[in-house]
Amino acid sequence: MDIVIEGLVRQFQRDRDLTDLKLEEAFETFAGFCVLSSFYEDEFSPDVFRTGGGNDLGIDFFGILINGELLHDEAEVRAATEQARQLDVRIVLGQAKTTAGFEGKVLSDLADNLHHLFGEAPPPYPISPDVENIRGCLRAIFANIGKFTGKLPKLHIRYITTGSQVAKLVAEKARSAERLLSRAELFDQVDVCCVTQRELRGLYHRATQAVSVTFDMVKKLSPPTMPGVVQSVFGLVPARRLVEQVLTDPTGNIRKALFHENVRDFQGYNAVNTQIRDTLRDPVRRERFAVLNNGITIVGRELTVVGDRIQIRDFQIVNGCQTCHVLFHERDQLTDETQVSVRIVHSEDEDVIAGIIAATNRQTAVSEEELSSREDFHMELEDFFAAQEPAHRLYYERRSKQYSARQEFDKARVVNRAQLTRAYAAIVLGEPSTVGHYRSLTDRHRAQLFQPGGHREVYYAAAVTHYRVEWLFRTRRIPARLRPARFHLMAAVKRQLLGDGRPPNAPKQARDWARKLTEVMWPEGAAERLVVGLLPAITRAIEIEERAGVPLGEMVRNRRFAELVRQQAGHD
Repeated sequence: MDIVIEGLVRQFQRDRDLTDLKLEEAFETFAGFCVLSSFYEDEFSPDVFRTGGGNDLGIDFFGILINGELLHDEAEVRAATEQARQLDVRIVLGQAKTTAGFEGKVLSDLADNLHHLFGEAPPPYPISPDVENIRGCLRAIFANIGKFTGKLPKLHIRYITTGSQVAKLVAEKARSAERLLSRAELFDQVDVCCVTQRELRGLYHRATQAVSVTFDMVKKLSPPTMPGVVQSVFGLVPARRLVEQVLTDPTGNIRKALFHENVRDFQGYNAVNTQIRDTLRDPVRRERFAVLNNGITIVGRELTVVGDRIQIRDFQIVNGCQTCHVLFHERDQLTDETQVSVRIVHSEDEDVIAGIIAATNRQTAVSEEELSSREDFHMELEDFFAAQEPAHRLYYERRSKQYSARQEFDKARVVNRAQLTRAYAAIVLGEPSTVGHYRSLTDRHRAQLFQPGGHREVYYAAAVTHYRVEWLFRTRRIPARLRPARFHLMAAVKRQLLGDGRPPNAPKQARDWARKLTEVMWPEGAAERLVVGLLPAITRAIEIEERAGVPLGEMVRNRRFAELVRQQAGHD
């Protein structure tokens, strides 16, 4: 293996607590992380997306982006496709080899295997559970074909080695693979690319850095310095430039990670968003867009202004999510005369940032409860997690790639907002069947999640349980085939230790409740004994459902399965 790539892989293993993996397995995980990060700029657990093992058809990693959200399990894909009003789908998979060159036969075999995989009938040879999961994901996607926004899914295939050049014959094999896979007429676009070691290094560098963009703002105003604000800039930016240089990632997707600190996700084409779209489609009104629309507000942790050139890094669009999504969707309608009002604030004061989020969103129909629970309690959780003793310290990631540049701890200890929400719902609320689609989950349990005055210890206990169960999967102490049922396993852990019911409301009793969970789940041996002891109950519940003809990806979303697990574990 190339010495530079090997060094990066070793560092990646240390950062992600993946030192138990063999070097080839670590390289597959590393390659998958680099490639998937080029399509998805938020944090994710890279080992989850590695397939590995026998009968994998040469697929070393696999991920599906549905409306910008990166998924892997059939259950999550099915939930996301069923909940969405419209679908934009990208399928990303690849093969990674530590060899110092590219082989045309590898591409030909991979294309042939995928041709069978994407067919209606199963491949004519044995396939692994991971590959069967891929087939289940595809079935879920195409079962909702009426929701596609005028285009079928896009298929992206990557062949990664430590080689430095792609021979002409190999490039021709890649084009041949594209033609073969396009014949199925399942995909709007098929691209097959070879990734060299130099390109792989570039992908890794981008994946581990916060988003940074540069664009011109010719018409601008710089207000005087104010307390808590390093500098700020107000002005007009051509909408086309905003879309191309700020909103669009290197693969052509909208940067979903820019909107995590927005109060609401894109709401689809309701009355307001339809009106924005109609304005952009009208040749006269779109030239007045800057005065017909409130524009967007960007908060950046780094801002450099040199003449007309603006560079921002580690930033969020805290207001204007709806406008940005409509602009992205209507980018073909934009002209040089279509301007957007943009306000950029450079601040490192979290209280100031929270105040900007609240102030800019108070103009919309968002309640004060949503705004306060949005930031204050999340900041409390971040501080509480970081205040634990080093051996028991996790890091709560409030904003995208908040800890990406730090190397003093392994990234497996970072728990992002989506992970904590799912863990809390499964463990504390006792709802492991509802965690598949994140937005639906947060809407359903909004009144119970991240409310001011909540018990930080309980969220921490949920995070610890999530971390330890993920560690057991990552170190192969739990069979990977059970991964779709992991949140049911977390819920079973909680019931085994604390019985049914939710934590007490009284602070002291809630702390005691949380401590009983963390005292067992932090020690590796105690946690492994408890979790492995619950595997027979999970397995029996799966077997009962499979005999009834229910696939694993579907059963984990049913309350009936949660009840079966409870019964099999002796809590009936």
